[in-house]
This record gives sequence, structure tokens and C-alpha cells, in this order.
Amino acid sequence: MSSTSIEAPAASTGNAVSVQATTDRVSSGWVLILGATSGIARALAHRLSQDGHSLILAGRNQEELTRLASDLRLRHNVNAEVAEFSALDYASHPEFFENCIRQTSGRLKGVLLCYGDMLPQAATEKSFDDARRVIDVNFTSAVSILSQAATYLEERKSGFIGVISSVAGDRGRQSNYTYGAAKAGLTAFTQGLRNRLYKSGVHVLTIKPGFVATRMTAGLLNTKSPLVASPEKVANDIVRAIKRRRTVLYTPWFWRPIMALICSIPESIFRKMKL
Repeated sequence: MSSTSIEAPAASTGNAVSVQATTDRVSSGWVLILGATSGIARALAHRLSQDGHSLILAGRNQEELTRLASDLRLRHNVNAEVAEFSALDYASHPEFFENCIRQTSGRLKGVLLCYGDMLPQAATEKSFDDARRVIDVNFTSAVSILSQAATYLEERKSGFIGVISSVAGDRGRQSNYTYGAAKAGLTAFTQGLRNRLYKSGVHVLTIKPGFVATRMTAGLLNTKSPLVASPEKVANDIVRAIKRRRTVLYTPWFWRPIMALICSIPESIFRKMKL
């Protein structure tokens, strides 16, 4: 019960941003997608392109991002640019974001954080390095880059931030509590960010997917199960929630009552359950 569809970014030593420009085009505004090669992010890129948004696709795999950008240009006739982004290289985040602002001529409208990492719970129990990586990728790095985005959009008094957290953060379960704790922190941070930015007119959406069928979950999920959603379904839900200025999105919708039920179980009973 987690957003295992999110691709984990890797640390790198470089702190420069490489952006490949395309021809100018009138659009619905620029959107930065962080972790753009994940399953949900790819579906979001296509969905946003259909609405005429220009995109900056940021991540670690430049070759894969370049292929995606070319596909978006051909299919949807939009601007699609590529930027190198290292989630764990915190020192590079200010320069990275400044370059994104310059590349969009100050017309960056939205930021979508679509990356994450989930190692086996047993590994995080035995190795603090593994536990720290899960926390740093899913929480610490998000705080770093979202703080850059929040300050920029707050000054512009418009725009949106969408953050993919997880239903795993709703309650600590023995099967993945390290990952769940990181996502719980991300959910709380996003909620605070939403309260901070409300007065400036900036919309902040917390996204909580359940099981999503992607290459990262290949072999782990029964894709025919009604509990497993496609990336396209999740992307459509996210875009709809942004347009409606929703605050929290469970996707698919049935995860909201499922998690409400799980959270209502008394601790004396819950600690005996193998969830």
C-alpha cells in the first residue's frame, strides 16, 4: 500500500543543469516535472501536453528524458525541455531552480514532484544507510526543492504545486514503516506549505496513490486486481484535482475509505495485524 510507482532518483556529483530548448509556442503555461521518467510522471506529461502546457522534464536519466521530450513534441506539438536533476544533491537545487526559471522566461506555472524511493523494510531495519536513503529521497530532498518552488510561486502570487506522497503515510505498518514515516513527513510538510501559500493564491495538492501498475511494480502486483490503477488513471485524477483546486487526492478514490478504516483500528488490535 504505497506509491511504488515512483522512480527513485540517484545522487550525482554534478550540480549543473542541462536544458535542451525547443521552439517557442503559445501554451497554457510551463510545468516542471521532477522525476519525469516514473510511470505516473510520464502519464502526467502526456496529459498536461494535451492541455497545451510546456514542460521541463527533470530527472537523472537524460537519455530517457530526451526520448520522452521528443515524443511529446511530436505527439502534442508542445515545448518539452530536459533538465538534469539530482534529488540528493541539495546544494545544486537553488541553481537548478533558477535555471528553470530563466529557461521559461519567468513563466513557470506549476511544479509536480513525482519521484521517490522504497527499499524493503527489512533492509532499512538492518542498515541505517538504507533507512536514511529512504528518508532523504522521499522527505529531505522534497523539502529542499519544494522550498525553492514555494518561494518563487509565492512571490508571483499564482501557480500550483503537486506532490506525490502515499497512502502508506497515513498509518505506520510493520511491513513498510520506514517508507511510511518518510511519506507521513512529506504529507505534513505539504499540508503546512498549503497553509502558508493559501494567502498568496498558490494551490498545493497532496497526492496519495495506492497500488499503481508500473515497471517498478512489475511482478509485485496483480495488475488485474481492482485495487491496482493504471498510471493514466492516476494522472487524469491528478490533473482534475489541480483544476478543481483540491487539497488532498486519494487515487483511485476508494483508497480514502480504505485508509479511514485502517486508521480507525485501535492500536491494541492493529499491532497484532500483519499489514
